[in-house]
Amino acid sequence: MDFSVVELSGEDRAFQRELREFLSTVVTDEVLARDRETGENFDEGVHLALGEAGYLAADYRSEADGGFSAVRRRIWELEIGRAHTPWFHWGTTAMVAHTVERFASSELADEVLPGVLSGRLRLCLGYTEPEGGSDVATCKTRAVREADGSTWIINGSKMFTSNAHNAHYVFLITNTDPAAPKHKSLTMFLVPLDSPGVEIQPLRTVDGDRTNITYYSDVRISDRYRVGDVNAGWSVLRGALDVEHGTVERDAEGLQKIAVMTEHITLMADAVDAIAAALATPDAAGRRPLDDTSVAYRLGRGIARMEAAMSTPEMFGRVAIAQTMRDVSPDLMDILGAAGALPVDAAGAAAGGGAEYVFRLAGPTGIYGGTLEVFRNMIAQHALGLGRPHYSAPR
Repeated sequence: MDFSVVELSGEDRAFQRELREFLSTVVTDEVLARDRETGENFDEGVHLALGEAGYLAADYRSEADGGFSAVRRRIWELEIGRAHTPWFHWGTTAMVAHTVERFASSELADEVLPGVLSGRLRLCLGYTEPEGGSDVATCKTRAVREADGSTWIINGSKMFTSNAHNAHYVFLITNTDPAAPKHKSLTMFLVPLDSPGVEIQPLRTVDGDRTNITYYSDVRISDRYRVGDVNAGWSVLRGALDVEHGTVERDAEGLQKIAVMTEHITLMADAVDAIAAALATPDAAGRRPLDDTSVAYRLGRGIARMEAAMSTPEMFGRVAIAQTMRDVSPDLMDILGAAGALPVDAAGAAAGGGAEYVFRLAGPTGIYGGTLEVFRNMIAQHALGLGRPHYSAPR
């Protein structure tokens, strides 16, 4: 792995300054406060401003098609994170849009893509089901084709349909042949969320984020919203899942985001900076908590774990990040004392309440995009060459 510093050209430095200034004007304190309150990780005003300025189109497109160069894309990702931009909706939208562009009809792609690049249209994922867990192929949401072949009727439900209330379409996995093996019974649709029969109910996670349960009751959609061939949904879905899992092939320049969930551990790094400053501040008697060797050791150990996780690539990094957050955040709260358990903006919260927030964030971080157990199985099978896990009951 090459850790050499990338020297920015004058044009790239100017781009960085312009982007940083732009984000400072749109990602305001009011935006951040509203995001903390709603837990939506999305702000329509910010999203539309980025679309109008051409940033969404540049991020979506390859350099050959007029998009960001590898260096500018990395600058873009870093500055978006540093500004704490409410941002997670764009990654999902872009991922689905690329899949639509590849597998859907040109008619559907032409309907969706211009709105995606302008920020007017957003797309969300309809994968997980209430009883399905991380195995999205065990899909029970049914899509039945009417006799004339032009219309489908969809019935079922999906869990964790994050940002469905801010989206216009859901990329929905359905079962179109219950008698077939599970990976050969799936068909993907891009379902308009304003269709009659779609119901969106909010669901709060322990870290304060909002996700949704979505219900589909006799939802009728045209066959033009089908993405890919009937019963070939797994081949359509696999590319999108690889992007979500962070297992796509990396380019030779090595400038991509090192692993999925780096945004989450960046929040932990911000919290650790504030915690270290608080522990190094003398109290009224002139004593610093950091002078206690056990406190210094535990803080240093946590920082070392965090730095190692932030430097771990691909699906290995996905596991390292989530596990580190789960292991280290309770320790950070403990060394801060009782005030470390107070939330952000609470009176008397130690270090701004960051430790308590990271503690709550750590649990869902090990679930988003697939549980830690799923990723550990992927590492075991695909990286280490071990066999499939055996889940039968003990004898």
